[in-house]
Amino acid sequence: MTDAIVLLSGGIDSATALAMTLAAGRRCQALTFRYGQRHAVELEAAARVAKAQGVSGHRIIDVDLRAIGGSALTAEISVPKGRTDEEMGAGIPVTYVPARNTIFVAYAIAVAEVTGATEIVLGVNVLDSSGYPDCRPEWLSAMQEVARLGTKAGVERRGITMRAPLIKMSKAEIIHAGVKLGIDYGLTHSCYDPAPSGAACGACDSCQLRRRGFEAAEVPDPTRYA
Repeated sequence: MTDAIVLLSGGIDSATALAMTLAAGRRCQALTFRYGQRHAVELEAAARVAKAQGVSGHRIIDVDLRAIGGSALTAEISVPKGRTDEEMGAGIPVTYVPARNTIFVAYAIAVAEVTGATEIVLGVNVLDSSGYPDCRPEWLSAMQEVARLGTKAGVERRGITMRAPLIKMSKAEIIHAGVKLGIDYGLTHSCYDPAPSGAACGACDSCQLRRRGFEAAEVPDPTRYA
């Protein structure tokens, strides 16, 4: 059986990528990061998703990206709310965390080398990525080369393969795929700035993309909004 490391944030995309990888017959280990993000709600969501889907293991690794800052998710910068489609489509938003996915994949490569996993699975998708540069196919190809050239496994031709099964799917298509696989999206969390109760704000870019995804998919939105 092929072993896969699945990056699991607790959101819709990573939960769906995990379910698709399990359905493909892979034995999955989930990998989540406590990176100094604004809240712990997504970590709790990741734990719920990992338990519900029955992964073989779930690691939570601490990485202090607050020491770098530069993002509304890791510094004292306000999370944008109520932006229009035009505003969300213009440039890279302040919620982008500098090099976050690159850092996460580097850790995932190390975990794969230690555990013998031959696949790393990410829930990135370019259509609903808010313009983040580390959700693009070009970036994924570059990280594949890093895994090939910069690891013992790669040098010994026991390569680690990067997979992003959602990369060209819309949020509605992702939700449709997840529903067919039996995912309970009520376990997931997407909001950048939740209330103290954990309820989603409903107005940040991520909440808007999530809400529109359920509307377009014609699937009831299980999100608890503040």
